[in-house]
Amino acid sequence: MAEPLACASVIAGSTDTGAAGGELTSLNPAQLTDVVARVALSGPPAVVEAARAAREAFPAWAATPAPVRGQVVHRWGRLVESNKEALARLITREIGKPYAESLGEVQEIIDTCDFFLGEGRRLYGQTVPSEMPDKQLFTFRVPVGVSVIITAANFPAAVPSWYLVPALLCGNTVVWKPAELSAAVGQALAELAWHAGVPASVLNLVQANGEATFTGLSQALEQGLVDKVGFTGSTEVGRAISELCGRHLQSPCLELGGKNPLVVMADAKLDLAVEGALFSGFGSAGQRCTSLGTVFVQREVHEEFLRRFTAAVEQAAIGEPMREVLYGPLIDTRYAERFEQYLELVQPHHTVHGSTGTGRITDANPRKGFVGSPEQGIYVHPTIVDGVTAQDALYRTETFGPLVGVGSFDTFDEAVELANGHGYGLSAAIYTTDAANAFRFRQRCRAGMVSVNNSTSGAEAHLPFGGNGLSGNGSRQSGIWVLDQFTRWQSMNWDYAGKLQKAQMDLVALPEADLDYRLDV
Repeated sequence: MAEPLACASVIAGSTDTGAAGGELTSLNPAQLTDVVARVALSGPPAVVEAARAAREAFPAWAATPAPVRGQVVHRWGRLVESNKEALARLITREIGKPYAESLGEVQEIIDTCDFFLGEGRRLYGQTVPSEMPDKQLFTFRVPVGVSVIITAANFPAAVPSWYLVPALLCGNTVVWKPAELSAAVGQALAELAWHAGVPASVLNLVQANGEATFTGLSQALEQGLVDKVGFTGSTEVGRAISELCGRHLQSPCLELGGKNPLVVMADAKLDLAVEGALFSGFGSAGQRCTSLGTVFVQREVHEEFLRRFTAAVEQAAIGEPMREVLYGPLIDTRYAERFEQYLELVQPHHTVHGSTGTGRITDANPRKGFVGSPEQGIYVHPTIVDGVTAQDALYRTETFGPLVGVGSFDTFDEAVELANGHGYGLSAAIYTTDAANAFRFRQRCRAGMVSVNNSTSGAEAHLPFGGNGLSGNGSRQSGIWVLDQFTRWQSMNWDYAGKLQKAQMDLVALPEADLDYRLDV
């Protein structure tokens, strides 16, 4: 096993090894005897100090031409590309994501950096015609200022890049707090950024737990050091951050949880729907905000879909994440404990399918065909719960783990109601061969992202990502849409008439018109 990595906050280039917030040991969830990192956690003052450093660095970074900032993030992407396999191995080692998925996550960073290289030359404003003569109107995008970014452990590299890259490209300075359970990945990604040329005070890394971060953020906001907050995590914490920011007249960028539906119409290609449900529900061990919550199947094909879906899950390889498996371990033991609580939502009218047991996979509670030794890591059985209805707690509760509900519907209207009724609005999918079904579902579904004949999971660097309702406050990441999170519009008017012209008061005479004229035909 490799030596444990040393992780700590890095503020304006100086490492904080004081561990005022205690020390954390990051373990490999697939091999709990493997210590990935020893993390010196900072206390609330580090958040304030980092925000102050970012504030001091802001004028110079904002004054750096945007195309130059674009070159910096592009070089970051090239460094990530050169270290792709090493970073992917670290992701797999620290959070247990299958290596193939980790490679895809790192590729998402590369794609994001490539996209925003071009945006450095396209932070377009507009010229607008004035209603007055000898006067010109302009609009400009200007950076917000200091951004505090707080991200989760399930996507420890890709999701941070969705915030960090556009924030830096737009001229903002950043305080980044990665999840403490993925501290080593956070440290590695920040190191690549600094080596790519991002100035030390422009990107500040804070390793801290959630409570210390929230307290420090509150203090930094009180002192006027923070202009924007980005957060990916639970709906509960997102509410608290939204309330905190609202007191300071700020609107955070929130990417929260999901209870993502997948609708299977009777005309769907069932094998394709099963493939989509398998990846949506069980990829990354169901630890995605876009993971499938419930499959709603039209009644006439429900039994056949359930039969095929159950067979696919039963046959799927689960186990050591460096091998070819559908999913590996859960990120941490607390996730496994919470998963056991989700299983308590199963009611007598439900039936359970998908594995040779439920709950934690152990030698005493084995999974048929398990890859590796389950006792060495934090593995749980894949679980399909059939018979879910809108009255069940399981219908409206986000179950962060490999648990997928299945329900039935008769009419299209009922399917839409079930897809919307849980209150979340992140991602949704429909499987159908009827274009009318696809377009009507898109029109009536409340999710921010809709897929047709594809999974509920998956994102591309140039497409907006984000949700509504319990899944977020309508903010969007990725593509040109995220620019609205990290810039503010500024207008300018330039009057060269040599005299004061008052819009709406000094009216310019219109040419004469005869509005009573009618054609004589």
